[in-house]
Amino acid sequence: MSPSPTNSDSDTPATRVFDGRVLALAGGVGAARLLRGLVRAVDPAKLDVVVNTGDDRAFYGAFVSPDLDIVTYTLASAVDLTRGFGLAGDTYRLMDELEALGHETWFRLGDRDFAHCLHRKLRMDEGVGLAALADELRRAQGLACHILPMTEDPAPTQVRLDDGRDLHFEEYLVRERSPANVEGVDLSAARAAKPGPGVLDAIANAEIVIVCPSNPIVSIGPILAVPGIREAIVGRGIPIVAISPIIGGAPVKGPADHLLRAAGCEVSALGVATLYRDWVDGFVFDEVDGAELASIEALGLRAVATRTLMKDLDIATALAATAVELALGLR
Repeated sequence: MSPSPTNSDSDTPATRVFDGRVLALAGGVGAARLLRGLVRAVDPAKLDVVVNTGDDRAFYGAFVSPDLDIVTYTLASAVDLTRGFGLAGDTYRLMDELEALGHETWFRLGDRDFAHCLHRKLRMDEGVGLAALADELRRAQGLACHILPMTEDPAPTQVRLDDGRDLHFEEYLVRERSPANVEGVDLSAARAAKPGPGVLDAIANAEIVIVCPSNPIVSIGPILAVPGIREAIVGRGIPIVAISPIIGGAPVKGPADHLLRAAGCEVSALGVATLYRDWVDGFVFDEVDGAELASIEALGLRAVATRTLMKDLDIATALAATAVELALGLR
């Protein structure tokens, strides 16, 4: 995968609202889209993105790190925009052949995407860490921001269903197609992990924190579950602003509604704000939920209602700038 001439991780001072160091917590498609705007709103060379690795898993002998790849491919303008993941224009001949040979292929990787994931596994077998590999990939794409796995330890997120099954998150999401009968989410593996290389340093150097519009339970939750990460962020005493992934009482993409309900949270902007209230200072949510502003602010949060459905890069940039400006106003 070669660098794209339309790479959004570039120096765009015309849209920049802050030149200091920024820490972003990220996972999934919503985060990737927000980051495309964030690298225009801040200096990308001073942006550290800590990414969820709770979805990581081996498939077909390759090591797949879905959120790391979604973030990197999106920032490199190489992502399949229709799917929100994978590489644009990829082919699926390998998956088709495996299926014809009788193998289960419910997790489908494009041919080029598979090559990257197999490369990752081969390098890991040589003793290269996940953080170094993530950095190699982002530098190969000419990305100035730093992309940091939350941990290099195995930290699989497990989803418990009320029929007694305990599934890896990718099994729940892809193979089972996100059923609603979720009983709970097990983050015990993340709680036994340690922060990845560079994560605590990134937190120590940050001036503001942006929590991307990711699934609060299985994208942001695993990051915060890694011992030392949440404590370090809160202990810095710097502004933390979160963006809601819920618009009009529903997630834009993915099963956040089922997972929030399983955690006892209302599926609304207010519900997410309530979940985050103990550790964030500011909250950005969609204007269609503007009636919830007073209730969100009653939680003790500074809140802003604006457009959060990122249909294009300009909206993503404006949303990122709003979150950063809110954080700066809280300093």
